[in-house]
Amino acid sequence: MTFGLTTFLEIGVDPKTGMTTHAERINQSIEEIVLADKVGLNYYGIGEHHRMDYAASSPQTILAAAAKLTKKIHLGSAVTVLSSEDPVRIYQEFATLDILTDGRAEIMAGRGSFIESFPLFGYALEDYNTLFSEKLEMLLRVREAEHVKWPGGKHTQKLNGEPVYPRSVQSKLKVSIAVGGTQTSVIRAAKLGLPIVFAIIGGEPIRFKPLVDLYKHFYLEAGHDMNEMEIGVHSHGIVTDENPEELVNRYYEPHHAAFSKLGQERGWGIYTKQHYLNSIQYGPLYVGDVDFVAKKIAKTMKDLGINRFLLHTPGSYMPHQDVLKSIEVFGLQVVPKVKELLK
Repeated sequence: MTFGLTTFLEIGVDPKTGMTTHAERINQSIEEIVLADKVGLNYYGIGEHHRMDYAASSPQTILAAAAKLTKKIHLGSAVTVLSSEDPVRIYQEFATLDILTDGRAEIMAGRGSFIESFPLFGYALEDYNTLFSEKLEMLLRVREAEHVKWPGGKHTQKLNGEPVYPRSVQSKLKVSIAVGGTQTSVIRAAKLGLPIVFAIIGGEPIRFKPLVDLYKHFYLEAGHDMNEMEIGVHSHGIVTDENPEELVNRYYEPHHAAFSKLGQERGWGIYTKQHYLNSIQYGPLYVGDVDFVAKKIAKTMKDLGINRFLLHTPGSYMPHQDVLKSIEVFGLQVVPKVKELLK
């Protein structure tokens, strides 16, 4: 079992509920990474975004800045929007990070649930699916050998054995796939033998059990080693070892503001406090004290049959000290309790 953190480096959407600057949030993330390493967490991932409310347009740059300040924690994306990236360049950047961390880098690739990068880098939304599948195939080819032969395609350049440097410390740079609820994405990851991370941000986590089982079926059918199977979940939350009611009430304001904004953009229904409380009690929102959050994570992992849990904290803007406190409590108190519960 492994446990980690993810973030989009949220800066807030409403001055009334708290905001910071891109510069402040980027610099704060370095302190978070160092602390996450200190308290024994296995992973810290930054999700690529290209919009005002997130400060994470270049995760690999930030992670490289923290690389030499850490010893054990794995560093990577959450996610890299591979559809609008050059697979060769992405490999080079993460191979460089892998060297800086002595083999602790990971590309978590995904199609992305936001579309800002497509017009920004000149890609058409009608190619949403084919862009990802073609570029993923090319990325996996690039990591196989330093001299790359690739036939090219609609979205990628032809390579006739050109060398790609530097090479990663890992014999195969770790590439995992982040998915929402698309069966084809799950099956593709399974057949390729790639680790998978399910982004669960709505509904009861148990709803994802059929997709987890689908992944396991095709993973084993493809002949991959069961002992190397890695299935994770990424969900929002924040934790305390003090007054949980105070944290629940305080976290609601920025969380409501952020999800209301997303709701307006995507045509969701009105997000109420009752929705928020229900998501904490029954859904994929892990907000509360050590005992509550640990039991909820343990239940999710046991019910789904997974071995990786990534807490997206804070998920909405919260003061930096709250984030640091959550990281410390998660690493030192929640994770050991989860492991004990799952023995």
